[in-house]
Amino acid sequence: MSDDDIPEDSKLTRTKSRWAALGKFLTGQSARPEDARLPPGQHLVKNWPILDLGQTPRVPKDVWRLDIAGEVEHPTTWDFAGLMAQPQVSKVTDIHCVTSWSRYDNRWDGVSTEQLIGAVGVKPEARFVLLSSNDGYTTNMAIEDFAHPDAMVVHSWEGRPLELDHGGPVRLVVPHLYFWKSPKWLKRIEFATQDHLGFWELRGYHNHADPWTEERYS
Repeated sequence: MSDDDIPEDSKLTRTKSRWAALGKFLTGQSARPEDARLPPGQHLVKNWPILDLGQTPRVPKDVWRLDIAGEVEHPTTWDFAGLMAQPQVSKVTDIHCVTSWSRYDNRWDGVSTEQLIGAVGVKPEARFVLLSSNDGYTTNMAIEDFAHPDAMVVHSWEGRPLELDHGGPVRLVVPHLYFWKSPKWLKRIEFATQDHLGFWELRGYHNHADPWTEERYS
């Protein structure tokens, strides 16, 4: 992705960049004795807050495409039918957002990242994954995080098609990391030998993003 494709900084982006500079929400704790399931500095919500870069790309299912490229034996492009033709899984996991909210017991339907890795034949030299969205958003992670047993390319939430505001028709979900590592409106997955910082990682956010050790900021 070129620099010209990166979204302009919105008010939210400027605010969250300032949080990184100030270390907002950091507690220095390693656990919450009252609820071991909730990472430090987080609070529970019942709703699902909507956060994005101020752009909501409308990509109908019949035109949606996912390019899978880089260090793979079989570069491919899935359309929505191709995604649905893959073996499907259903998982229930939690969401932990770096803005301090968490939501328990979200049911996702889609394709596991383990299945995707096998389908395209990821090469042994691939160590990182670079992810791009239809709104220009990018993020990155180690291949071990992308291949986590709970990670999925999802098309449904709570038994219903994923809503546009939450990244529909298709997003990535990597629930063991802060949720900025789970990009909405997914359009490209690239396997790489070298790491490249994504949108928030370039703006002061942690490159790994483990909620349990408060890896909010770099």
